[in-house]
Amino acid sequence: MPYVWIVIAAIVLLLVLSLAVRVVKQYEHGVLFRLGRVIGVRQAGLTVIIPFVDVLQRVSLRIVTMPIQSQGIITKDNVSVDVSAVAYFRVVDAVKSVVAIENVGAAINQIAQTTLRKVVGQHTLDETLSETDRINVNIREILDVATEEWGVVVTLVELKDIQLPESMKRAMARQAEAEREKRAKIIAAEGEAMAADALGSAADIMMAHPLALQLRNLQSLVEIGVDKNTTVVFPAPLMSTIGELGAFLAREAEAAAVPRPDPLDASELPNGKPLLSPAP
Repeated sequence: MPYVWIVIAAIVLLLVLSLAVRVVKQYEHGVLFRLGRVIGVRQAGLTVIIPFVDVLQRVSLRIVTMPIQSQGIITKDNVSVDVSAVAYFRVVDAVKSVVAIENVGAAINQIAQTTLRKVVGQHTLDETLSETDRINVNIREILDVATEEWGVVVTLVELKDIQLPESMKRAMARQAEAEREKRAKIIAAEGEAMAADALGSAADIMMAHPLALQLRNLQSLVEIGVDKNTTVVFPAPLMSTIGELGAFLAREAEAAAVPRPDPLDASELPNGKPLLSPAP
């Protein structure tokens, strides 16, 4: 019988120890309640509590990643967009996160959604697409003010995805294409202006130095003959060539306009004999 009582006492002791001993992990803090009242915070390590009197509630201090589901938002310029985001927060005061609010994760999720709609709705579509950094900072600052009483700090908020209507996507694509065409035309016009300026300077130099034109002609001949071309080109001044061609055509036209004389009779020939004897 004594051995039975010893075994029973050992079992009871082990049961009490299992109820009294708690282990707080490195990334946690333990909020200790005694008869419903907070009496302190236990750090990482082994903690002993009074069974059935104390309650130890562990609170994680790690950064929590919380996705913010897509929200239908109307921007300042009356464009409907769907915006989703992601928020990162962590608990800095374990007591407040347990006592001040029932479910800190759900609360931050709800207030993040409303803050996202509020901040994005104050910006136009172009600002929402181009100034995401400023929007992220504004959302984080508003969340920090709201969650300070809960012992939580929002470390980062990022807009994750912005969905536009199909009609808006097509309009933006046309706008981007028109912008690229405008830039291409401007660059081409600037190139033509620079080329015209360079050609004008070259013409002035060739006018001052006539031999420069001949040297340029020789250089053109060299470039033509690089590929073993059998064509021989003789450069000539363009205007003089056009003038000579016009004079040639004028002479040909005058010659064609002069009437031809009728054949002469044999009586009109000297000695009354034809120039050619008739064929036998």
